[in-house]
Amino acid sequence: MEYSAWAPHYERIRAEFGFPFDREQRAAALLESLLPRAARHDPLPRLRELLSGREVVVAGLAPSAGPPPLWRRPGGGEPTAIVAADGATTACLAAGIVPSVIVTDLDGPIPSEIAANRRGSLVVVHAHGDNVEALREWVPQFPGEVVGSWAGPPREGLLDVGGFTDGDRAAFLAAHTGARRVLLWGFDFDHVTETDPAGRARKLAKLAWARTLLAELAAAGPVPILTWNPDGTSVPYPTAR
Repeated sequence: MEYSAWAPHYERIRAEFGFPFDREQRAAALLESLLPRAARHDPLPRLRELLSGREVVVAGLAPSAGPPPLWRRPGGGEPTAIVAADGATTACLAAGIVPSVIVTDLDGPIPSEIAANRRGSLVVVHAHGDNVEALREWVPQFPGEVVGSWAGPPREGLLDVGGFTDGDRAAFLAAHTGARRVLLWGFDFDHVTETDPAGRARKLAKLAWARTLLAELAAAGPVPILTWNPDGTSVPYPTAR
């Protein structure tokens, strides 16, 4: 999604959650300073090399989802590309799957993401106002290819093609970079593992936005967005009413 179309969505998100934009800007500036010199340019051409024209499975971290069952995909064509949303990286690696791309704001199992990065996964690190310390600690430790994103206007070295949580940001990225179609695996918008009531409510509110944003993405086209079910079937993601 182009930034001009995405920005009004994020303004509503910022208003609901009270995200100060100056903190977003400081985090973005820090991430830019931490990125390797090779990453301080437009990252979209490189991402298109990995995802354009391919079926892309976006792996989420729904409870008990496990890794995407790639053996159920039909063979004979271009290999399916995997984009792992943050913590789904661990399940992928456990099944012998090295994601093509990892989308993360560094609040998951980062050692798994570093291990995958060492094995060839391109990592898209997202900067926001609440992860400054994580950026400072972890970004320099990635040994492989890393690029950056944030929630403001795209600028040199930092992309923004839409999306709010790691999962829906991954889907927006796949669609924007020319995926043939996007399969969502392991997405659950109604169940969370947080036990603290305030944290649980906040997480569910974020997932409600993810559900809505994916509906907007599916309705916008032209890239088909589908939910991949555990029984191997796939169905179109329900669009916004």
